[in-house]
Amino acid sequence: MQVGYRYVALAVTLPMLAVAVPSQAQDSGWQGSLGAGAIYSPDYLGSDDYETSVWPSVDLTYGDSVYINARDGVGWNVINRDGWRVSPFLGYTFGRDNDDDLHRLDEVDGGVTAGLRAEYTEGHWQYSAAVETPLSGDVDGYHVSAKAHWRSRLTQRLSVSLGPNVAYGSDAWTEDMFGISARESQRSGLNAYSPNEGYFKVGVDASASYYLTRTWSVTGLVGVSRLTGDAKDSPIVDEVGDATQAYVGGFINYNF
Repeated sequence: MQVGYRYVALAVTLPMLAVAVPSQAQDSGWQGSLGAGAIYSPDYLGSDDYETSVWPSVDLTYGDSVYINARDGVGWNVINRDGWRVSPFLGYTFGRDNDDDLHRLDEVDGGVTAGLRAEYTEGHWQYSAAVETPLSGDVDGYHVSAKAHWRSRLTQRLSVSLGPNVAYGSDAWTEDMFGISARESQRSGLNAYSPNEGYFKVGVDASASYYLTRTWSVTGLVGVSRLTGDAKDSPIVDEVGDATQAYVGGFINYNF
């Protein structure tokens, strides 16, 4: 089960939980939210089989400098002013299990990634872009993601977030995730496949958080995306999977 490709706000991608920070949060020290919930999503990036998984939710900041969350990893804001936030970060990319439809293919181990993220917030809109490359595991190359989210607290208790997102995996990244060697082809019956280029994943997602009390909230999230390029053409997607990916989930969080 691949968290990063299950759209949990883990990048999880999972993605992507968008839980607003309560208005009583302090300006320094640790603040944020902790919780748990469930996501109904594809078994892997490109799968047409879905299952429900239970996951923790973590979204923490320390002052204006450090953040820890499942979506963005662990980062340090070297710039945080005038609406801009720039941070180097450590994340994680989940590879690909060899279960179910892929049980005759090799497993792709995930690994720690290092990257750089830039965000700009103006009014209700937040724009962000990140690039990362693996430091360990079986995935090589680099991955770029960008999104624009409109966020608003509609009432004292209800906050919403929605917007488009796009991701790009380099040719080496695509080869590791969607390629099929001659040996794997022999074992699985799927055609051998060696991508020549990278791929894009374009999508849109939305979430809504409702505060039951000043500290407890529930969050629902939904999203859909589409694989393109050499990822879409891979037998892993074209023959036994689906280029269209969707997810839906719900979480309960304690905010402080």
